[in-house]
Amino acid sequence: MNGAVAGITSTGSKRPEALFGGAVAGVPRAMVRSSGCRVWDADGREYVDFIMALGAVALGYAHPAVTEAAVRAVGAGVVGPLPPVLEEELAEQLRALIPWVEQVRFLKTGAEAMAAAVRLARTVTGRDAVLGCGYHGWLDWSQGPDASGVPASTRALYAELPFKDPERTRERIRQAGSTLAAVVFEPVILAPPDPEWLAVLREETTRSGAILIADEIKTIGRLALGGGAERFGYRPDLVVMAKAIANGFPLAAVAGRRDIMAAVSRTWISSTLATEWVSLAAARATLRIMVEQGVPARLGELGTRLLGGLGELAARYPGVVRRAAGLPEMCCFEFHQPPTGAALAVETARRGVLFKRSAYNFVSLAHDEAVIDRAVGVLDESLRAIVR
Repeated sequence: MNGAVAGITSTGSKRPEALFGGAVAGVPRAMVRSSGCRVWDADGREYVDFIMALGAVALGYAHPAVTEAAVRAVGAGVVGPLPPVLEEELAEQLRALIPWVEQVRFLKTGAEAMAAAVRLARTVTGRDAVLGCGYHGWLDWSQGPDASGVPASTRALYAELPFKDPERTRERIRQAGSTLAAVVFEPVILAPPDPEWLAVLREETTRSGAILIADEIKTIGRLALGGGAERFGYRPDLVVMAKAIANGFPLAAVAGRRDIMAAVSRTWISSTLATEWVSLAAARATLRIMVEQGVPARLGELGTRLLGGLGELAARYPGVVRRAAGLPEMCCFEFHQPPTGAALAVETARRGVLFKRSAYNFVSLAHDEAVIDRAVGVLDESLRAIVR
């Protein structure tokens, strides 16, 4: 790697600093292949992976049925001057799986789809302010007060809401009052949401006339086919989905109430490759497999085994591990000191396991109980090496 790519890689979470705390000997820098729950680095070394493309792959890498669908779409020409039939077919498939969704608009990335959802909310309400809870991407609208390169006037329109704090959430929504266009939230931030907090989000946005937007980028097709909304029983006005819906192919969507989605005719949300049909075909195949094989339920079973193992290790190494956090389908360790997480990621990689040092690690349909048990054993060996 000769430094031709600015910042080492175009995906920030795949930098050595993000994965391992920096450039360290004996860990992979770049990869050449992925299959199932395994990847191979540029030197040909094999790793069992729990990062799973930052949660974008739920069926396993290079799933044969998804690959076959994508190859057929490549052979059909990839893209053209008219809307593909697949666009409407996939939208109907999503509506059937998520009944409260009335219309869908496709895009390529979660960050892009979140920006589209906020633009729709601002168009419908005629307001500008947004309150958010969680990470919603790198685009200007959701950046905090210290973001370089983002105008101060844009940063001033966005503020954070606390996760699972009903009273402070209610207070901040009411303070925003008639300036509030939208509340955006991730349903899971290292823990499931509280019903009371979800109720406050729904009640207060309805009361103020703001749009409630669920950021389900990580959770759709993983916690349930309908994501957190199905799992926890809330009903947002708009939902943003990405990652697992196309098993690693670049596809995202904003979807929800018909009256809000109709605002696409009053603003501009479009991109040249929003409807290239390779990703649409991959998503159709992915969703079909998720239904036929009960994928979210299986991820829950496998994830319960992994999270249980993490919990046992946290109890075994309380001096370095604070706790096992998250849900079975998306979990991690929390450490007393951040450098411990980096050290653990290095030790596990040297033993052939890629394990994220922070939120989140993900199981896939390609993992099995034996793979998980071996990985927990590697984590045990790695933690033992760290505390010596």
